[in-house]
Amino acid sequence: MLTLQGLHKRYPDGFVALPSVDLQVPRGQLVALIGPSGAGKSTLIRCINRLVEPTAGSVKLGDQELSNLSRAELREARRRIAMIFQDYALVDRLTVMENVLSGRLGYVSFLDSLLRRFPPADVERAFDLLETVGLKGLHDRRADALSGGQRQRVGIARALMQQPELLLVDEPTASLDPRTARQVMQLLSDLCKERDLTAIINIHDVPLARAYTDRIVGLQAGSIVFDGAPAELTDAVLPEIYGGEDWDSDQTHLDTAGEGVAA
Repeated sequence: MLTLQGLHKRYPDGFVALPSVDLQVPRGQLVALIGPSGAGKSTLIRCINRLVEPTAGSVKLGDQELSNLSRAELREARRRIAMIFQDYALVDRLTVMENVLSGRLGYVSFLDSLLRRFPPADVERAFDLLETVGLKGLHDRRADALSGGQRQRVGIARALMQQPELLLVDEPTASLDPRTARQVMQLLSDLCKERDLTAIINIHDVPLARAYTDRIVGLQAGSIVFDGAPAELTDAVLPEIYGGEDWDSDQTHLDTAGEGVAA
């Protein structure tokens, strides 16, 4: 269980990104975080793993309070929390396998990390994950030779190498074409269900959020204005989150049947 209580973030210039957020996410639930640009979505997920330091409030993963950990304690706690970035955050000059294995850097010595030496069991697991995400046979390819969809899949495999309890995902489909975006969301949904993995996905695409997640949380000016099942996020509700825009539930056609692995 992830529990946020009174999570507050004020930046040095006085801007309040998160006034006070209360949120509970049970184990195994896939949550979409939606809202207009500047609503505080990225700030919220970065406050959870303290890439952005909260100003006040509580962040608990299970029984562990994360908001007051020392740097050493935080490094240990971050083993339990994996993050997938919008810009993939891969090392382009390294191979797919080397990028995936970097998900285990928190578990090997400093010297082994410098020499990129990993236990055989980690290497075997990395091969298994590459097959799971649809990249079998691409382990020796450099990251900068991959398509956007392939790079995102490497990021997913790297995150899963941590064997996390919580997955934080920042705009996983923003740079992808519609077909590849649906494939990536289907993959994330399947992996979370198979592994009973809790996940929060910051996403702009409302139809994708409706189609592939268990729960949708809408933010407006840093406050939660909607929290419910995808079926409850009707077109009548969307203006409360995004403003008085015209919404057409048929504006995006989602058809995931018969899709293969993205190029």
